[in-house]
Amino acid sequence: MDKDILTSAEAMEAAVLPDAGAVHCDPGAPKTAEQQPLPKKLKEKPVEEKSPAEWAYERIILYIKNFEDQLDAEHEVAMGFTGSDAGVMRIEGMGFFAPDIITFYGTDPAGIKSQLIQHVSQLSVTLRALPKQVPDQPAQRIGFRLAADLEDGDA
Repeated sequence: MDKDILTSAEAMEAAVLPDAGAVHCDPGAPKTAEQQPLPKKLKEKPVEEKSPAEWAYERIILYIKNFEDQLDAEHEVAMGFTGSDAGVMRIEGMGFFAPDIITFYGTDPAGIKSQLIQHVSQLSVTLRALPKQVPDQPAQRIGFRLAADLEDGDA
């Protein structure tokens, strides 16, 4: 069968799935976010029906979750601010305000409450691993909570 001929169902599914890919110099490296299966919620609503903020929010969740999957029990995900000297923020929450705003909630290394509000056109995020804040407790995993929201379909 010709690979270019799609059934109606395949064509409809292909229309809502984003195009993504990644290559790593180490073939044994863990899968990247682009190589992971998409959560149910991301497949249900066509990309063209999402605001830039919603679409960026959903994809950043995939990156955070994948990053956390590779951390040991002693580290938590944090975000380095690119293009500024504002430092690092431990990610404790994330949101979006359609059509074009992404928000990160958290604390800086000194424990000071922080929030980054960014327009999607300026979005540039560096994920970093920081030692967990409370050594005697399990590392916080915000990516798992965010990803669960994508799986459940509840916004």
